[in-house]
Amino acid sequence: MMLNAQHNAQCTMMMMRRLYTLLYILVLLTLTAEAQERKPQNKPYIDLRPMHFGILVGLHMQDIEFQNVGPQTVVQEDGTTTTETVVCDQDTWNPGFSVGVLLDQRLSQHFSLRVAPTMHFGAKHLVFRHLNRLDPEGRIMESTQDMKNTYIAFPLNLKFAAERFNNYRPYLIGGINPMLNLTSKSQDNIQLKRYDTMVEIGFGCDFYLPFFKLIPELKFSYSLMNSLDMKHSDELTNAAQRIYTNAVNSGHSKMITLTFYFE
Repeated sequence: MMLNAQHNAQCTMMMMRRLYTLLYILVLLTLTAEAQERKPQNKPYIDLRPMHFGILVGLHMQDIEFQNVGPQTVVQEDGTTTTETVVCDQDTWNPGFSVGVLLDQRLSQHFSLRVAPTMHFGAKHLVFRHLNRLDPEGRIMESTQDMKNTYIAFPLNLKFAAERFNNYRPYLIGGINPMLNLTSKSQDNIQLKRYDTMVEIGFGCDFYLPFFKLIPELKFSYSLMNSLDMKHSDELTNAAQRIYTNAVNSGHSKMITLTFYFE
């Protein structure tokens, strides 16, 4: 359990370092832009429209942060009890694909409200380590689960954009993202809830091209609720699986999304 916590902490620190690096690059690009000369603007009045519509495509990586329960008391078929310890973790960030539509409502010169219904197609790779059991080579026994997830997301974000310079305009964004899990129920060890809600923060830049506006954006999402279906253990037909299902008592989904908007 301690190793699992250290692994999650290391992943979080690595993600934060990458975020700070990207923010530094964005600030550096903005300062460099201020030193440049003014150029003719593409689509100079597009930001004055009260509403903007567009489409989006992107890539994302899914993760989930588990809270392991530690040692469990397991009742065997003969009535005896044993103490077992199973640790669950997602060992890799899994890439996925995202597609959706965009509605952007202008609020003022610098603020706008964005709604972007999106479908996320991805998966999570889980590994279960049975600390009380060793294989013939003396290594801790492991089992895995490929958890495929398809989400419909309804993010509501507030966008704060800087002043436009030439043909680009950096911005920050944040908000909440209710999500619907379309994955059907299964007899796997771990099952996620049908509904989830994430908090989001990110940044991007508007690029004004001659015929449309291209907007690359990097966003980080974290679940505000326990994403695990805690009733799943009672639905399993194989009682031997419950030691893996009951190994965790909470899980918070995480997602990093690189999106390209076309307006």
